[in-house]
Amino acid sequence: MEPTETRLTLGQLRTFLAVASTGSVRAAADQLVVTQPAVSSALAAVRKQVGVALVMRDGRGLRLTPAGEALAERARAALALLDEAVAAARGEADPNRGRLRLASVTTAGEHLAPPLLASFLSGRPEVTVSLEVGNRRRVADLLSHHEVDLAIGGRPPPGAETLAVRANRLVVVAANPGPRRGRKKAAARPVTRAELAEATWLLREPGSGTRATAEAFLEELGITPRILTFGSNGAVLESVRIGLGVTLISADAVAGDLAGGALVEWQHAGLPIERPWHLLGRAGEMLAPTPDRFLAHLFASGWERPGRAARRRRA
Repeated sequence: MEPTETRLTLGQLRTFLAVASTGSVRAAADQLVVTQPAVSSALAAVRKQVGVALVMRDGRGLRLTPAGEALAERARAALALLDEAVAAARGEADPNRGRLRLASVTTAGEHLAPPLLASFLSGRPEVTVSLEVGNRRRVADLLSHHEVDLAIGGRPPPGAETLAVRANRLVVVAANPGPRRGRKKAAARPVTRAELAEATWLLREPGSGTRATAEAFLEELGITPRILTFGSNGAVLESVRIGLGVTLISADAVAGDLAGGALVEWQHAGLPIERPWHLLGRAGEMLAPTPDRFLAHLFASGWERPGRAARRRRA
């Protein structure tokens, strides 16, 4: 017997994914602005077409079966590819009216991406832009599932490639112990290994690239200081400012605090740590016209091609 051709509509797939992400028919209906019976009907149609159970009861809600997880992952990528194809066609017709979807790790998303997007948009007011900020795992996931065109982060994860790089220094900073009034930029302070070991280190959550670098640095020093974990750069920096501890962070994020004297840089062998920012794309894929123009804009703004930056560092 020949296999029956599976015919799922885009609406059915979007409904299935809404149920997958929300865990209930009611929440999916609210998200899609449709009735609950419409969601139930679409879910039943997907189940009938696929031929296996895709969701199961989980208390008052629903959760995906292993088969449902497999379908959801691929459906998500397929719909993102379709959206990408439509955006590419529109961008090909007029790149200055296209779409740019950017993801960024937290520090770059807060301090690096906004001015880049502002300068890019200054001559292209009709380009549609979205920026999603998260830790490196979230950014890699968005890129691999075609939910963004480009990403700013550290070294490329599997399936991604570096399109451009920019220098990024990671520095250890602490509160400036000097008087608050009339503060000016403080000279960097050399510290000992013992001082680094005795300090309380304020770090982002596991999954943060900066945290991973900080942990590797502490392991290299052979020290195990007290570590406090925070969920945002803002919380880390405010806690450093009031003297709760020290942190390893991009110099881009603390330029104002260092210049104004609120923070002081600690110096030690191995510091600062060079971890360039990478503009990431999917390996082997051609960029749509609008994202390609953003890449050209970054080169004009001082970013470099990966090979050139590597040769300059070796020189």
